[in-house]
Amino acid sequence: MRFDKPLVLGRLLRRYKRFLADVRLDDGQETTAHCANPGAMLGLLADGARVALSRSDNAARKLPLSWELVEADFGRGPEWVGVSTANPNLIVGEAIRAGFFEDFAGWPNLRREVKYGAASRVDFLLEGPGKPPLYVEVKNVHLMREPGLAEFPDCATARGAKHMAELAAMAQAGARACVVFLVQMNADRFTIAGDLDPAYARAFLAAQAAGVEAIAVACDVSLAGVRPARKIPILPPNPPPAPPARKPRRSQA
Repeated sequence: MRFDKPLVLGRLLRRYKRFLADVRLDDGQETTAHCANPGAMLGLLADGARVALSRSDNAARKLPLSWELVEADFGRGPEWVGVSTANPNLIVGEAIRAGFFEDFAGWPNLRREVKYGAASRVDFLLEGPGKPPLYVEVKNVHLMREPGLAEFPDCATARGAKHMAELAAMAQAGARACVVFLVQMNADRFTIAGDLDPAYARAFLAAQAAGVEAIAVACDVSLAGVRPARKIPILPPNPPPAPPARKPRRSQA
């Protein structure tokens, strides 16, 4: 995915109300940009962090600038990190059409945002003659607490756990199901952050046991765009999630 126009550079002043970010642009102007990321964005909100924004030509938009990248240092020097959750589906869709995912070869038909499960929509449904349907869910990854190790999620995500359960149901029904963790930064391995969301870690392991596949892809990120670069190994959740606590049984009189 390439950005249509050169990005606007500035410094982060604050991120607030989940979807707003105040930025001081390099020309000295202070402005508010849209932040298409509802997560905690751990490690990415340092005061004065270098940020890159895209500008929309839509005159009807209240906030014409959107936050695309932030510069962070995870112990290996400053690097650009993709923070917009509006981009991963576009990036993965382009990569599927370009043949990056050899795992999906033979499924020529691609549909987006298809209803399935309990009032959900899967990011991609791939179909091919004589093949079971292939359900693909995409997750945006930008958490790194140890150099080189990307993690997901960065906060509790009940919606994410629900998606894993629905993918598991599709796999058990005879379809193929896969979750793609798109790492919008430089990383060499990936894991589930079980300490931040034990329920998601349990849901992920249960989905794997049901036949759901998982792929983690690290990207090359620059001011020009975000490009899937390579698959990286997926490590077991860290720490291993504890089973849900059982309620004590009432004694019978």
